[in-house]
Amino acid sequence: MITDSKGAATEAQQYVWGGAIPLQIHLHESEVTTLPPPPPALILAPRVGYLPLLVPQIKPFFSSSLPPGVDTVWFEYKGLPLKWYIPTGTLFDLLCSEPERPWNLTIHFRGYPANLLIPCEGEDSVKWSFINALKEVRSNFMSAAYIINGNCKNIMNMSQSDQTELWRSVLNGQLEAYLRVYSKLKLDIVGDNFSLKLNTSRQTNSENEATGTTKSGEIQKFMMLVASRESEVQSGCKIPVRLYVRTIDEDVDELEDAPIVDSWENIYYINCPVEIHGEGKAFSLNDAIKALLPMLFTEEASVDVDSQAPESESGEVSDGGSSRGSQKNEESLSAHTGIFKDGAEIKLVRIQGIEPRLDIPFGWVAKNLMNPEQYLHICIYVKAVQP
Repeated sequence: MITDSKGAATEAQQYVWGGAIPLQIHLHESEVTTLPPPPPALILAPRVGYLPLLVPQIKPFFSSSLPPGVDTVWFEYKGLPLKWYIPTGTLFDLLCSEPERPWNLTIHFRGYPANLLIPCEGEDSVKWSFINALKEVRSNFMSAAYIINGNCKNIMNMSQSDQTELWRSVLNGQLEAYLRVYSKLKLDIVGDNFSLKLNTSRQTNSENEATGTTKSGEIQKFMMLVASRESEVQSGCKIPVRLYVRTIDEDVDELEDAPIVDSWENIYYINCPVEIHGEGKAFSLNDAIKALLPMLFTEEASVDVDSQAPESESGEVSDGGSSRGSQKNEESLSAHTGIFKDGAEIKLVRIQGIEPRLDIPFGWVAKNLMNPEQYLHICIYVKAVQP
């Protein structure tokens, strides 16, 4: 995250932290033990928060209707179990091609699908996941601190009181309190007046759960190539990015007609360090997308990447969406996304509920739209219909 020259939050960061998605939560019919069934619960979910953190507010609506047993809470959307460690706003951007308000979710207090989701023990699990996103380095995962600084020293040395204050600030949506602790971690990246260049490194996400591969040929090839590379972070300042690619393998003209996501096999998720350099031409969001997804572009449309770099792997913001003037946005996308291989094309790019112009400086995006765990979450819809 980058603050202004006085260390205060930017206006865009304040909008992101204040953003909320209206939810309408339904208790699954199999868990209703009373007549009439309880009405749905209406609640505002912070964009930068996580669904399990809402359970203390939601449970009172349904507690009198639940069957006996121990709570093992999970959420689903149109039959798809939701991954609890993905920020709520990112889930909304990824699964709702046309923003749905309120967002209708189903809550379960029984029957946790352990074969599909990693275990969640409520707030403690979410806190552990959040802190580890900042500091942990595993063979298949790089933390935000490691990507930015090349080490996790400041995070590892964080006092227990600072760690508690940092987490409470995220839990309560208190940006100023968050920045007080964040300033001690020295994770600042350079401002958006610098040009940005994407490292060719890619890091695949492996989370001890079956995510599978997509069904479309070109995207599947891309995924296999990305997954086959080794993890490595290059020297220099970097932006931690989490990229979510939703594939649409049916021939639809409007995104609202796209089939629902009924399996995480239709979503591919990777971590991609973005290297920052102080020289060179301005680097736009469109340039970043070309470099993030090179297999979707023909040679003449691809970004110029330093060939000497080592290969490695590695209706506002407040309501969770932006209205899409279909013709204008469509023309903007087609003008900026280039020519794709085998007819595959990017239909939508969404970050923090915004569908930005693709010529926007990527530095501004990184500066203003990062999540509290210091990752920039980018959702991309790719139409890839087999000929």
